[in-house]
Amino acid sequence: MLKQATVRAAIIIMLAAVLLVSCKKSRHYELSRFIAPAVCGSCHDEIYEQWRGSMHHLSHYDHIYREIALRDLKGLTDADEIEEAELCVKCHTPIGFVSGLPAKTSDHLKKIPEIAQQGIQCDYCHSAVKAEKLYNASIELDPGNGEESPGTKRGPFKDSHADFHETAYSEFHTRAEICGACHDVRHVVFGTRLESPYEEWKNGPYARQGIPCQGCHMYQRPGIPATGSTNRPKNPGRAAQDGPVREHIFTHYFTGANVLVPSRFGSRVQGRMAEERLRNAARVKIDEHIVNNMLRVTVANTGAGHSIPTGLTHVRQVWLEVKVSTLGGRTLFHSGRPDGTGRLDPSSVVYNTVFGDGTGKPVLNIAKAREVLKDKRIGPMKSAVELFRLPGVTGESIVVEARLWHRLAPQELVDAVFGEGKIKIPAVLMASDKKTLKL
Repeated sequence: MLKQATVRAAIIIMLAAVLLVSCKKSRHYELSRFIAPAVCGSCHDEIYEQWRGSMHHLSHYDHIYREIALRDLKGLTDADEIEEAELCVKCHTPIGFVSGLPAKTSDHLKKIPEIAQQGIQCDYCHSAVKAEKLYNASIELDPGNGEESPGTKRGPFKDSHADFHETAYSEFHTRAEICGACHDVRHVVFGTRLESPYEEWKNGPYARQGIPCQGCHMYQRPGIPATGSTNRPKNPGRAAQDGPVREHIFTHYFTGANVLVPSRFGSRVQGRMAEERLRNAARVKIDEHIVNNMLRVTVANTGAGHSIPTGLTHVRQVWLEVKVSTLGGRTLFHSGRPDGTGRLDPSSVVYNTVFGDGTGKPVLNIAKAREVLKDKRIGPMKSAVELFRLPGVTGESIVVEARLWHRLAPQELVDAVFGEGKIKIPAVLMASDKKTLKL
Protein backbone atom coordinates (compact mmCIF):
# COMPACT_ATOMS: atom_id res chain seq x y z
CA MET A 1 0.00 0.00 0.00
CA LEU A 2 2.81 2.34 0.96
CA LYS A 3 4.66 1.40 -2.21
CA GLN A 4 1.60 2.24 -4.36
CA ALA A 5 1.20 5.59 -2.62
CA THR A 6 4.88 6.32 -3.22
CA VAL A 7 4.54 5.47 -6.92
CA ARG A 8 1.43 7.67 -7.26
CA ALA A 9 3.23 10.54 -5.56
CA ALA A 10 6.18 10.14 -7.91
CA ILE A 11 3.87 10.19 -10.94
CA ILE A 12 2.15 13.34 -9.68
CA ILE A 13 5.51 15.05 -9.16
CA MET A 14 6.64 14.07 -12.67
CA LEU A 15 3.41 15.37 -14.21
CA ALA A 16 3.76 18.62 -12.30
CA ALA A 17 7.31 18.99 -13.58
CA VAL A 18 6.17 18.38 -17.17
CA LEU A 19 3.38 20.94 -16.78
CA LEU A 20 5.81 23.48 -15.33
CA VAL A 21 8.18 23.06 -18.25
CA SER A 22 5.35 23.25 -20.79
CA CYS A 23 3.98 26.41 -19.14
CA LYS A 24 7.39 28.10 -19.36
CA LYS A 25 7.87 27.10 -23.01
CA SER A 26 6.67 29.66 -25.55
CA ARG A 27 4.46 28.83 -28.52
CA HIS A 28 6.37 27.94 -31.69
CA TYR A 29 5.49 29.27 -35.14
CA GLU A 30 7.29 28.39 -38.38
CA LEU A 31 9.15 31.38 -39.80
CA SER A 32 7.70 30.67 -43.25
CA ARG A 33 4.26 31.64 -41.95
CA PHE A 34 5.24 35.31 -41.62
CA ILE A 35 5.26 37.89 -44.40
CA ALA A 36 8.21 40.25 -44.86
CA PRO A 37 7.42 43.91 -44.09
CA ALA A 38 8.40 45.02 -47.61
CA VAL A 39 5.54 42.92 -49.00
CA CYS A 40 3.12 44.81 -46.76
CA GLY A 41 4.72 48.05 -47.90
CA SER A 42 3.75 47.45 -51.52
CA CYS A 43 0.19 48.48 -50.59
CA HIS A 44 0.63 50.22 -47.23
CA ASP A 45 3.50 52.36 -48.52
CA GLU A 46 3.11 55.41 -46.27
CA ILE A 47 2.69 53.36 -43.10
CA TYR A 48 5.63 51.16 -44.12
CA GLU A 49 7.93 54.16 -44.56
CA GLN A 50 6.95 55.47 -41.13
CA TRP A 51 7.68 52.09 -39.57
CA ARG A 52 11.05 51.70 -41.36
CA GLY A 53 12.55 54.55 -39.36
CA SER A 54 10.95 53.54 -36.08
CA MET A 55 12.46 51.86 -33.05
CA HIS A 56 10.02 49.00 -33.66
CA HIS A 57 11.93 48.26 -36.87
CA LEU A 58 15.34 49.03 -35.35
CA SER A 59 14.82 47.15 -32.10
CA HIS A 60 17.19 44.34 -33.10
CA TYR A 61 19.45 46.36 -35.40
CA ASP A 62 20.10 48.67 -32.43
CA HIS A 63 23.82 48.09 -31.84
CA ILE A 64 23.79 49.79 -28.44
CA TYR A 65 21.15 47.36 -27.17
CA ARG A 66 22.96 44.36 -28.68
CA GLU A 67 26.38 45.17 -27.30
CA ILE A 68 25.11 45.96 -23.80
CA ALA A 69 22.96 42.80 -23.83
CA LEU A 70 25.96 40.66 -24.83
CA ARG A 71 28.15 42.37 -22.26
CA ASP A 72 25.59 41.62 -19.54
CA LEU A 73 25.82 37.92 -20.45
CA LYS A 74 29.57 37.74 -19.94
CA GLY A 75 30.69 36.33 -16.64
CA LEU A 76 27.25 35.17 -15.50
CA THR A 77 27.29 31.80 -13.72
CA ASP A 78 23.90 31.82 -11.98
CA ALA A 79 21.40 29.84 -14.09
CA ASP A 80 18.51 32.18 -13.21
CA GLU A 81 20.50 35.23 -14.26
CA ILE A 82 21.61 33.59 -17.50
CA GLU A 83 18.01 32.68 -18.32
CA GLU A 84 16.98 36.34 -18.03
CA ALA A 85 19.98 37.65 -19.98
CA GLU A 86 19.29 35.23 -22.84
CA LEU A 87 15.68 36.42 -23.27
CA CYS A 88 16.23 39.97 -24.56
CA VAL A 89 15.38 38.68 -28.03
CA LYS A 90 11.84 37.82 -26.98
CA CYS A 91 10.92 41.51 -27.24
CA HIS A 92 13.58 42.80 -29.63
CA THR A 93 12.90 40.23 -32.37
CA PRO A 94 9.62 38.53 -31.48
CA ILE A 95 9.15 36.75 -34.82
CA GLY A 96 12.68 35.40 -34.54
CA PHE A 97 12.05 34.21 -31.01
CA VAL A 98 8.74 32.45 -31.65
CA SER A 99 10.22 30.73 -34.73
CA GLY A 100 13.36 29.64 -32.89
CA LEU A 101 16.14 31.79 -34.35
CA PRO A 102 17.28 33.68 -32.45
CA ALA A 103 16.15 31.60 -29.50
CA LYS A 104 18.50 33.49 -27.20
CA THR A 105 20.51 36.71 -27.00
CA SER A 106 23.81 34.94 -27.65
CA ASP A 107 22.73 33.48 -31.03
CA HIS A 108 25.10 34.79 -33.69
CA LEU A 109 23.66 37.71 -35.61
CA LYS A 110 24.78 36.36 -38.99
CA LYS A 111 22.74 33.19 -38.49
CA ILE A 112 19.50 35.08 -37.91
CA PRO A 113 17.16 35.20 -40.94
CA GLU A 114 16.63 38.63 -42.47
CA ILE A 115 12.94 38.83 -41.60
CA ALA A 116 13.71 38.03 -37.95
CA GLN A 117 16.21 40.89 -37.81
CA GLN A 118 13.52 43.44 -38.68
CA GLY A 119 12.28 43.87 -35.14
CA ILE A 120 8.64 44.36 -34.20
CA GLN A 121 7.03 44.22 -37.62
CA CYS A 122 3.75 44.29 -39.50
CA ASP A 123 2.89 40.60 -39.47
CA TYR A 124 3.69 40.22 -35.79
CA CYS A 125 1.36 42.97 -34.60
CA HIS A 126 -1.39 42.38 -37.16
CA SER A 127 -1.44 38.63 -36.50
CA ALA A 128 -1.88 39.27 -32.78
CA VAL A 129 -5.05 37.83 -31.26
CA LYS A 130 -4.74 38.51 -27.55
CA ALA A 131 -2.30 39.03 -24.69
CA GLU A 132 -1.73 35.90 -22.65
CA LYS A 133 0.03 38.04 -20.02
CA LEU A 134 0.50 41.79 -19.90
CA TYR A 135 4.29 41.60 -19.83
CA ASN A 136 7.29 39.93 -21.52
CA ALA A 137 5.85 39.85 -25.07
CA SER A 138 3.24 37.25 -24.15
CA ILE A 139 1.06 37.57 -27.24
CA GLU A 140 -0.92 34.82 -28.94
CA LEU A 141 -0.57 34.94 -32.72
CA ASP A 142 -2.62 33.64 -35.63
CA PRO A 143 -0.44 34.18 -38.71
CA GLY A 144 -1.22 32.87 -42.15
CA ASN A 145 1.10 30.70 -44.24
CA GLY A 146 3.33 33.18 -45.99
CA GLU A 147 2.53 35.07 -49.18
CA GLU A 148 0.71 32.12 -50.74
CA SER A 149 -1.94 32.10 -48.01
CA PRO A 150 -1.47 35.22 -45.88
CA GLY A 151 -4.46 34.59 -43.62
CA THR A 152 -6.30 37.26 -41.66
CA LYS A 153 -4.74 40.57 -40.68
CA ARG A 154 -6.35 42.38 -37.76
CA GLY A 155 -6.69 46.09 -37.11
CA PRO A 156 -8.85 48.93 -35.76
CA PHE A 157 -11.33 49.31 -38.64
CA LYS A 158 -14.64 47.44 -38.88
CA ASP A 159 -15.09 47.85 -42.64
CA SER A 160 -11.66 46.94 -44.03
CA HIS A 161 -11.41 44.96 -47.27
CA ALA A 162 -8.28 43.74 -49.01
CA ASP A 163 -7.47 41.62 -52.06
CA PHE A 164 -4.22 40.14 -50.75
CA HIS A 165 -5.35 38.96 -47.30
CA GLU A 166 -8.46 38.57 -45.21
CA THR A 167 -9.26 41.37 -42.74
CA ALA A 168 -10.89 41.47 -39.33
CA TYR A 169 -11.74 44.14 -36.81
CA SER A 170 -9.86 43.66 -33.56
CA GLU A 171 -10.78 45.50 -30.38
CA PHE A 172 -7.44 44.30 -29.00
CA HIS A 173 -5.69 46.59 -31.49
CA THR A 174 -7.56 49.63 -30.16
CA ARG A 175 -6.61 49.00 -26.54
CA ALA A 176 -3.48 49.65 -24.52
CA GLU A 177 -3.11 45.94 -23.77
CA ILE A 178 -1.56 45.25 -27.17
CA CYS A 179 1.22 47.67 -26.20
CA GLY A 180 1.41 46.56 -22.58
CA ALA A 181 2.03 42.93 -23.49
CA CYS A 182 5.53 43.99 -24.58
CA HIS A 183 6.06 47.30 -22.82
CA ASP A 184 6.04 45.84 -19.34
CA VAL A 185 9.01 43.61 -18.61
CA ARG A 186 9.58 41.41 -15.58
CA HIS A 187 12.60 39.32 -14.68
CA VAL A 188 11.70 35.89 -15.97
CA VAL A 189 12.79 34.18 -12.72
CA PHE A 190 12.85 36.77 -9.93
CA GLY A 191 9.75 38.67 -11.08
CA THR A 192 11.42 42.05 -10.59
CA ARG A 193 9.66 44.77 -12.58
CA LEU A 194 12.37 45.85 -15.01
CA GLU A 195 10.18 48.07 -17.21
CA SER A 196 6.67 49.25 -16.40
CA PRO A 197 5.29 51.83 -18.90
CA TYR A 198 1.98 49.99 -19.22
CA GLU A 199 1.51 49.62 -15.47
CA GLU A 200 2.37 53.31 -14.98
CA TRP A 201 -0.25 54.24 -17.59
CA LYS A 202 -2.86 51.83 -16.21
CA ASN A 203 -2.59 53.30 -12.71
CA GLY A 204 -2.58 56.88 -13.94
CA PRO A 205 -4.97 59.62 -15.11
CA TYR A 206 -4.78 58.89 -18.85
CA ALA A 207 -6.19 55.39 -18.36
CA ARG A 208 -9.01 56.84 -16.25
CA GLN A 209 -9.77 59.31 -19.05
CA GLY A 210 -9.87 56.51 -21.62
CA ILE A 211 -6.76 57.63 -23.51
CA PRO A 212 -4.74 54.53 -24.51
CA CYS A 213 -1.10 54.42 -25.58
CA GLN A 214 -2.21 54.74 -29.21
CA GLY A 215 -3.95 58.03 -28.36
CA CYS A 216 -0.55 59.73 -28.17
CA HIS A 217 2.08 57.49 -29.78
CA MET A 218 0.02 56.74 -32.90
CA TYR A 219 -1.14 60.32 -33.41
CA GLN A 220 2.34 61.83 -33.59
CA ARG A 221 3.82 62.91 -36.89
CA PRO A 222 6.47 65.53 -37.79
CA GLY A 223 5.60 68.84 -36.13
CA ILE A 224 2.78 67.32 -34.07
CA PRO A 225 4.29 65.79 -30.90
CA ALA A 226 0.85 64.60 -29.69
CA THR A 227 1.76 64.48 -26.00
CA GLY A 228 -0.63 64.98 -23.11
CA SER A 229 0.30 68.67 -22.98
CA THR A 230 -0.30 69.36 -26.70
CA ASN A 231 -3.12 69.03 -29.18
CA ARG A 232 -3.52 65.60 -30.75
CA PRO A 233 -5.35 66.26 -34.03
CA LYS A 234 -6.57 63.36 -36.12
CA ASN A 235 -4.55 62.21 -39.09
CA PRO A 236 -6.92 61.86 -42.08
CA GLY A 237 -5.80 59.71 -44.98
CA ARG A 238 -5.68 56.19 -46.37
CA ALA A 239 -4.27 53.09 -44.69
CA ALA A 240 -3.52 51.56 -48.11
CA GLN A 241 -3.04 52.99 -51.60
CA ASP A 242 -6.52 52.02 -52.78
CA GLY A 243 -8.19 52.19 -49.39
CA PRO A 244 -10.94 54.62 -48.42
CA VAL A 245 -10.14 58.03 -46.98
CA ARG A 246 -10.63 57.84 -43.23
CA GLU A 247 -10.96 60.41 -40.48
CA HIS A 248 -7.88 59.09 -38.73
CA ILE A 249 -5.07 56.79 -39.82
CA PHE A 250 -2.96 55.65 -36.89
CA THR A 251 0.63 56.67 -37.55
CA HIS A 252 3.38 54.06 -37.28
CA TYR A 253 6.37 56.16 -36.24
CA PHE A 254 6.09 54.70 -32.71
CA THR A 255 8.19 57.56 -31.40
CA GLY A 256 9.50 57.47 -27.86
CA ALA A 257 12.55 59.13 -26.33
CA ASN A 258 15.30 57.55 -28.45
CA VAL A 259 16.95 60.34 -30.42
CA LEU A 260 20.25 58.61 -31.15
CA VAL A 261 19.48 55.25 -32.76
CA PRO A 262 16.99 56.35 -35.46
CA SER A 263 19.34 59.18 -36.43
CA ARG A 264 22.32 56.81 -36.71
CA PHE A 265 20.32 54.58 -39.05
CA GLY A 266 19.43 57.46 -41.34
CA SER A 267 16.02 58.44 -40.00
CA ARG A 268 16.68 61.99 -38.90
CA VAL A 269 12.93 62.65 -39.02
CA GLN A 270 12.43 60.10 -36.25
CA GLY A 271 15.27 61.63 -34.25
CA ARG A 272 13.68 65.08 -34.47
CA MET A 273 10.29 63.63 -33.54
CA ALA A 274 11.80 62.09 -30.41
CA GLU A 275 13.17 65.51 -29.48
CA GLU A 276 9.75 67.08 -30.07
CA ARG A 277 8.16 64.48 -27.79
CA LEU A 278 10.72 65.05 -25.04
CA ARG A 279 10.34 68.83 -25.25
CA ASN A 280 6.59 68.56 -24.74
CA ALA A 281 6.57 66.10 -21.85
CA ALA A 282 7.60 68.16 -18.81
CA ARG A 283 7.75 71.62 -17.25
CA VAL A 284 10.28 73.19 -14.89
CA LYS A 285 9.38 76.06 -12.57
CA ILE A 286 11.62 78.05 -10.24
CA ASP A 287 9.89 79.27 -7.09
CA GLU A 288 10.27 83.04 -6.70
CA HIS A 289 10.29 82.82 -2.90
CA ILE A 290 13.53 81.79 -1.22
CA VAL A 291 13.11 80.81 2.42
CA ASN A 292 16.14 80.27 4.70
CA ASN A 293 18.42 80.29 1.67
CA MET A 294 16.55 77.30 0.20
CA LEU A 295 15.68 77.42 -3.50
CA ARG A 296 12.66 75.38 -4.67
CA VAL A 297 12.45 73.99 -8.19
CA THR A 298 9.39 72.02 -9.33
CA VAL A 299 9.57 69.47 -12.12
CA ALA A 300 6.16 68.45 -13.50
CA ASN A 301 5.25 65.58 -15.80
CA THR A 302 2.79 67.43 -18.01
CA GLY A 303 2.78 65.35 -21.17
CA ALA A 304 3.78 61.72 -20.64
CA GLY A 305 1.12 59.10 -19.97
CA HIS A 306 3.66 57.14 -17.95
CA SER A 307 6.48 58.07 -15.59
CA ILE A 308 9.41 60.28 -16.53
CA PRO A 309 11.60 58.51 -17.38
CA THR A 310 10.14 55.16 -18.39
CA GLY A 311 11.40 51.94 -19.96
CA LEU A 312 14.77 50.68 -18.78
CA THR A 313 15.09 53.44 -16.22
CA HIS A 314 18.17 52.02 -14.54
CA VAL A 315 20.10 53.32 -17.56
CA ARG A 316 17.89 56.18 -18.77
CA GLN A 317 19.07 59.52 -17.41
CA VAL A 318 16.75 62.42 -16.70
CA TRP A 319 18.41 65.00 -14.51
CA LEU A 320 17.96 68.53 -13.24
CA GLU A 321 20.64 71.13 -13.81
CA VAL A 322 20.50 74.23 -11.58
CA LYS A 323 22.84 77.19 -11.94
CA VAL A 324 22.90 80.29 -9.71
CA SER A 325 24.89 83.35 -10.79
CA THR A 326 25.34 86.97 -9.87
CA LEU A 327 23.98 89.62 -12.22
CA GLY A 328 27.56 90.07 -13.35
CA GLY A 329 27.83 86.42 -14.39
CA ARG A 330 29.88 84.99 -11.51
CA THR A 331 28.76 81.42 -10.74
CA LEU A 332 27.72 80.89 -7.12
CA PHE A 333 26.28 77.38 -7.42
CA HIS A 334 26.04 74.80 -10.19
CA SER A 335 24.51 71.33 -9.89
CA GLY A 336 23.85 68.74 -12.58
CA ARG A 337 26.51 69.89 -15.03
CA PRO A 338 28.25 67.05 -16.93
CA ASP A 339 32.04 67.13 -16.92
CA GLY A 340 34.19 67.13 -20.04
CA THR A 341 33.60 63.41 -20.59
CA GLY A 342 29.82 63.65 -20.18
CA ARG A 343 29.71 62.20 -16.67
CA LEU A 344 27.37 63.63 -14.06
CA ASP A 345 28.40 64.69 -10.59
CA PRO A 346 27.16 62.04 -8.09
CA SER A 347 25.30 64.76 -6.18
CA SER A 348 23.14 65.64 -9.21
CA VAL A 349 19.35 65.25 -8.97
CA VAL A 350 18.69 62.25 -11.22
CA TYR A 351 15.31 60.67 -11.93
CA ASN A 352 15.86 56.95 -12.41
CA THR A 353 15.61 53.46 -10.93
CA VAL A 354 18.32 51.52 -9.12
CA PHE A 355 18.15 47.74 -8.94
CA GLY A 356 19.75 45.59 -6.25
CA ASP A 357 21.17 42.07 -6.02
CA GLY A 358 18.95 41.03 -3.10
CA THR A 359 21.44 42.06 -0.43
CA GLY A 360 21.10 45.82 -0.89
CA LYS A 361 24.01 46.12 -3.32
CA PRO A 362 23.21 48.14 -6.49
CA VAL A 363 23.52 46.32 -9.83
CA LEU A 364 23.51 47.70 -13.37
CA ASN A 365 22.99 44.31 -15.01
CA ILE A 366 19.24 43.61 -15.05
CA ALA A 367 19.89 39.87 -15.09
CA LYS A 368 21.01 40.27 -11.47
CA ALA A 369 18.07 42.48 -10.43
CA ARG A 370 16.35 40.86 -7.47
CA GLU A 371 15.01 44.07 -5.91
CA VAL A 372 14.36 47.78 -6.49
CA LEU A 373 16.52 49.93 -4.23
CA LYS A 374 15.40 53.30 -5.57
CA ASP A 375 12.59 54.53 -7.78
CA LYS A 376 12.83 58.30 -8.13
CA ARG A 377 10.64 59.11 -11.11
CA ILE A 378 7.72 61.41 -11.83
CA GLY A 379 4.35 59.82 -12.57
CA PRO A 380 1.87 61.15 -15.15
CA MET A 381 0.45 64.56 -14.17
CA LYS A 382 2.57 64.53 -11.02
CA SER A 383 5.39 66.77 -9.81
CA ALA A 384 8.63 66.57 -7.87
CA VAL A 385 9.91 69.44 -5.73
CA GLU A 386 13.68 69.75 -5.37
CA LEU A 387 15.40 71.92 -2.76
CA PHE A 388 18.83 73.54 -3.14
CA ARG A 389 20.72 75.37 -0.41
CA LEU A 390 22.14 78.59 -1.79
CA PRO A 391 25.48 80.08 -0.77
CA GLY A 392 25.29 82.65 2.02
CA VAL A 393 24.91 85.73 -0.14
CA THR A 394 22.31 88.25 0.97
CA GLY A 395 21.04 91.59 -0.18
CA GLU A 396 21.72 91.14 -3.87
CA SER A 397 19.94 89.82 -6.91
CA ILE A 398 20.80 86.47 -8.43
CA VAL A 399 20.04 84.74 -11.71
CA VAL A 400 18.68 81.20 -11.36
CA GLU A 401 18.57 78.82 -14.32
CA ALA A 402 17.00 75.35 -14.17
CA ARG A 403 17.11 72.81 -16.98
CA LEU A 404 15.72 69.29 -17.27
CA TRP A 405 17.78 66.98 -19.47
CA HIS A 406 17.23 63.53 -20.96
CA ARG A 407 19.88 61.08 -22.10
CA LEU A 408 19.41 57.55 -23.45
CA ALA A 409 22.15 56.10 -21.22
CA PRO A 410 25.07 57.25 -19.07
CA GLN A 411 28.04 58.27 -21.21
CA GLU A 412 30.37 56.21 -19.02
CA LEU A 413 28.36 53.04 -19.70
CA VAL A 414 28.53 53.52 -23.46
CA ASP A 415 32.25 54.36 -23.21
CA ALA A 416 32.85 51.14 -21.25
CA VAL A 417 31.13 49.09 -23.97
CA PHE A 418 32.32 50.80 -27.16
CA GLY A 419 35.44 52.66 -26.06
CA GLU A 420 36.07 56.18 -24.83
CA GLY A 421 34.37 58.76 -27.04
CA LYS A 422 33.36 56.30 -29.78
CA ILE A 423 29.64 57.05 -29.46
CA LYS A 424 28.45 60.36 -28.07
CA ILE A 425 25.09 60.08 -26.32
CA PRO A 426 23.20 63.34 -26.93
CA ALA A 427 21.51 65.11 -24.05
CA VAL A 428 18.15 66.62 -24.99
CA LEU A 429 16.83 69.68 -23.18
CA MET A 430 13.29 68.79 -22.09
CA ALA A 431 12.31 71.96 -20.23
CA SER A 432 13.84 75.03 -18.61
CA ASP A 433 13.13 78.12 -16.54
CA LYS A 434 15.11 81.25 -15.71
CA LYS A 435 14.42 83.90 -13.09
CA THR A 436 16.14 86.84 -11.47
CA LEU A 437 15.52 86.72 -7.71
CA LYS A 438 16.33 88.91 -4.73
CA LEU A 439 18.09 87.20 -1.82
